[in-house]
Amino acid sequence: MESSIGILNANRQEVVNVLAKLLADEYVLYTKTRNAHWNVEGLDFSEKHAFFEVQFRELDVIIDRVAERIRSLGHYAPASLKIFLNTTHLSETSYEQNDSKGFIKELLIDHDSIIIFLRENITPFADTYKDVGTSDFITGIIEEHEKMAWILRTHLK
Repeated sequence: MESSIGILNANRQEVVNVLAKLLADEYVLYTKTRNAHWNVEGLDFSEKHAFFEVQFRELDVIIDRVAERIRSLGHYAPASLKIFLNTTHLSETSYEQNDSKGFIKELLIDHDSIIIFLRENITPFADTYKDVGTSDFITGIIEEHEKMAWILRTHLK
């Protein structure tokens, strides 16, 4: 049955296109955080191994929420690695060494990139596409990334 939630079909499609990019970004960031969890080396291994696990679990929840938001707008969530890699704003490549500081720097850059991307879409979602629900939704996602970025940033001081 067609979704009838008070948002024009064309507007819902535009919102979903942005959410699909967000989903790809979240999935790539999740994978990079898993990589940090699995491959971190150094004297702080135990602490950072556990730390990165907390972060990737939080990202897993965000991924699920973004996919479910896409579904609630009447579309299917993209769900292939190929689509994610072709859609993401982030780089999959790791340029740092396998120490905690290198991983943290990279992950922080990605969180900041997602925050900026989301911030740029709050007003268009609400004003242009008349979807205040998704505008509010991504505001919450921003808050989660800001907290994760703050925590990462504190490890670099």
